[in-house]
Amino acid sequence: MAELSGKVLFITGASRGIGRAIALAAARRGARVAIVAKSDVPNPKLPGTIHEVAKEVEAAGGEALPIRCDIRNEEDVENAVAATVERFGGIDILINNASAIWLKGTLETPIKRFDLMMQVNARGSFLCAQKCLPHLLHAEAAHILTLAPPPSLNPRWWGPHLGYTLAKMGMSFVSLGLHAEFGNKVAVNALWPKTVIATDALKMIPGVDPRACRKPEIVADAAIAILSAEPGRYRGRFLIDEEVLREQGVSDFSAYAVEPGRPLLPDLFLE
Repeated sequence: MAELSGKVLFITGASRGIGRAIALAAARRGARVAIVAKSDVPNPKLPGTIHEVAKEVEAAGGEALPIRCDIRNEEDVENAVAATVERFGGIDILINNASAIWLKGTLETPIKRFDLMMQVNARGSFLCAQKCLPHLLHAEAAHILTLAPPPSLNPRWWGPHLGYTLAKMGMSFVSLGLHAEFGNKVAVNALWPKTVIATDALKMIPGVDPRACRKPEIVADAAIAILSAEPGRYRGRFLIDEEVLREQGVSDFSAYAVEPGRPLLPDLFLE
């Protein structure tokens, strides 16, 4: 795979989980990373801050810019994009990773939680793309990668948690629309894990055993494979992490398992 040396990544939700893993994987390939998230002070209930990840990125060989940003706020996003461009000279890659989750039915979903998911997931992905695109359109081999599933109208995903499914599919359709509008100039793809990933989001899913999950690094490695591929290989696609890595010749995925040998939980939205 080609290196990402010198490339500028703008990663939302990068203070922990999959966003952090992508930031570190890119840093090991010499990337410059804007670590964009709300978490700028330690929280005992939710570990990880933008400043801690910035130190890890620099230790891994990359350049880091921690930016406190609420992607629901247009001014915050504008300022974050401006700070990234001022520091690094442009933006080559946008990773729409930030997401909110609530896996309950309609009558159990407070409207504040519904609004949060819509604002962070669908609207946040659209807003970040809108503000980054003027810079991406001037970049060589620019890319938007959104952590979103293949679109699905299967009722099995809509009935149990309508609010979350609507918000998450919103991210998928944002990716689809961005490819339709800008795909001739910017590579736009979505990426989704085949299995449940052991992140702090598991706290929102009752009864899920983290030992039956994979580590965030599998998604990060798949993301790097997509971003490092020859131009044109990945455009307008809804990709699955394991399938991407199999295309790269990976056949043993045991290292990604939290507990190797344990049966893995399939992720949501995959048939």
